[in-house]
Amino acid sequence: MKVLWVCNIMLPVIAKRLNMPYSNREGWLSGLLDRVISEQGRNQIELAITFPVEESVGPFDQDMQLGENMSCHCYAFVEDLTAPEQYDLDLEDYFKLIIDDFQPDIMHVFGTEFPHALASVRIFNDPDHTLIGIQGLISACARVYMADLPMKVQRQVTFRDIVRKDSIRQQQRKFEKRGRFEIETIRRTKHIAGRTDFDRTETAKINPNATYHYLNETLRGIFYRDRWKRSTCQPYRIFLSQGDYPLKGFHYLLKAMPKVLEQFPDTELYVAGSNILSRETWKDTLKLPAYGKYLLKLIRENHLEDKVTMLGRLSAEEMKEQYLLSHVFVCPSALENSPNSIGEAMLLGVPCVAANVGGIHNLLTDGGDGFLYPPGDTDALADRIIEIFTKEAIVDRMTDNARKHARVNHDADQNYYRLMRIYREMLS
Repeated sequence: MKVLWVCNIMLPVIAKRLNMPYSNREGWLSGLLDRVISEQGRNQIELAITFPVEESVGPFDQDMQLGENMSCHCYAFVEDLTAPEQYDLDLEDYFKLIIDDFQPDIMHVFGTEFPHALASVRIFNDPDHTLIGIQGLISACARVYMADLPMKVQRQVTFRDIVRKDSIRQQQRKFEKRGRFEIETIRRTKHIAGRTDFDRTETAKINPNATYHYLNETLRGIFYRDRWKRSTCQPYRIFLSQGDYPLKGFHYLLKAMPKVLEQFPDTELYVAGSNILSRETWKDTLKLPAYGKYLLKLIRENHLEDKVTMLGRLSAEEMKEQYLLSHVFVCPSALENSPNSIGEAMLLGVPCVAANVGGIHNLLTDGGDGFLYPPGDTDALADRIIEIFTKEAIVDRMTDNARKHARVNHDADQNYYRLMRIYREMLS
C-alpha cells in the first residue's frame, strides 16, 4: 500500500540526512518511523513523508534511504508555522502536486493544529482513505485558554504584544481561528485515530459519522531506557516541561509553591521550554509578553526569585536528564489530551502529579501511578507534591506501577501492529 504521512515537522532522521537543523517536538513520530523502518521487509508499505519548511529552504522533493532496504520519498512544502491562524491557499497547490505525484492509497495526517492539515484533506478529498491522528485539540483548548487568569492580566498588553499583535486575548482568538480549521479537517474524514476518552468524545461531537480507531503513541527510544531512583535524584526538585503560555498552567504551580516551601524550604522549580521571563538586557525586557510579566509578578510576590530556574529548549537527552534529576514531575495544564511529557516521565518511573483534565486520566491512574488533582486547585496541587516528598513507600509503589502502565500504553510493537491493522481496514 502507498501511504502518505502529513507531518508537522521535518523528522530528525530526514533533517540529519540533509544536514539541516531539526526539532524533537514530535518525538513520538520518530519512534513510529523507527518501527516502520525496522519492519521494512514485512510491512509492504511504500511510504512518503511530507512536512513544512521555511520559504528559504523549500519546497523540494527527493528520495531518501532511511533504512537498509527502505527508500522513502520526502516532500517539503512551504508554510509559516509562526502564524498558524493564517490559511495560505498556496498550501493547496503544494498538496495537489504532492498527491498527484505520489498517488497515495491512504493519507495519514498527524495532528490538526496547522493549516496544512486542512489543505491536505481538501485536496486529497477521499474521506474513506484519510486518517486523522489526534494530538491535541485546538478547538477545545481555545475554550479554556485563559486558565483562570485574572481579568486584569487577560487585558494587559506589553510593548512586545503590540508589535507582534500577540496579546493574551489575541492568542486566544488565534486558537479559536485555528480551531475552525481543525473542525473542518475532522469533518472531512471518516477515520480518526486517538487514545483517550477525551479525544473520542470531542471528535464525535464534531463528526459523529467517523470511525474512531484506538491508537497509542510510541515515544522516543531514549525514554525506554534507565529509570528514576530516589537515591540519585535531587531532593525537592520539581520539573515542569513547558510554561510559556497560560494553557500550560505555570502560574498554578507558582501559586502552589509557598505552601510547599512551608514544609520543604529547599524546594526548587525547573522549567523547560521557551523562556518568557528573561530580563538580562533592556531588549529582553521589551520582549516580555503579558503572561511573562504576570509570572514575574507571582515570583516576586511569593519570594521565589532564587527558587525558579528556566532551562530553555532541551534535546531529548537533556529532557531525560532533567526527569531523572527531579523528585517530582508536574503537569498543571488547564487542558491536555495525552501529553508526551507524562508518558516520558512514567516510562522512566519519575513520580508524577497532574491536573485531572482532558485525557490525562487515561495515562495516569490516581493513587496507582501518580497523583491527579482537581484542575486549578493550587492547594490540592501543593498537597500532592508534599505527599510525593513525604510518602516514600507509596511513591516507590506508584513509580513501579507507572513504568508498567507506560510500557503498555507506549509499547512499540503493539502500536505498530495496531496501525497496520487500521491501514488494512481502511483499504478493505
